[in-house]
Amino acid sequence: MSMMQEFKKFAMRGNVVDMAVGIIIGGAFGKIVSSFVADVLMPPVGLLLGNVSFSQLSVTLKDAVGEQAAVTLNYGNFIQTVLDFVIMAFAVFMLVKAMNSMKQKEEEAPAAPPAPSREEEILTEIRDILKNR
Repeated sequence: MSMMQEFKKFAMRGNVVDMAVGIIIGGAFGKIVSSFVADVLMPPVGLLLGNVSFSQLSVTLKDAVGEQAAVTLNYGNFIQTVLDFVIMAFAVFMLVKAMNSMKQKEEEAPAAPPAPSREEEILTEIRDILKNR
């Protein structure tokens, strides 16, 4: 089997395709959460803290000299990234929790009793005939 055929067989398995779809949707979801934190959540928080823009919070470690840029520690961006992570982790947790509860409900649903075998049906008929005599 050539390497190309082997790769095609690998790529066309269902779980690989599902994983690829999940990664693509996850990337898009990450952008949505980042925008939510940066554009919707952080401006009111910054306003409550005294007109602070979190993206501009930093500590200057070394001032700019000539054409050399200043060295800064941008902790505001770090705070935004941590909030992105917390919101995404919570969303994934809620999704997994919902999936687990649906799976648990499926497992708890009582299964219908199996239909009697042909032998059992015949024995039941014989029993009923003998009762009626």
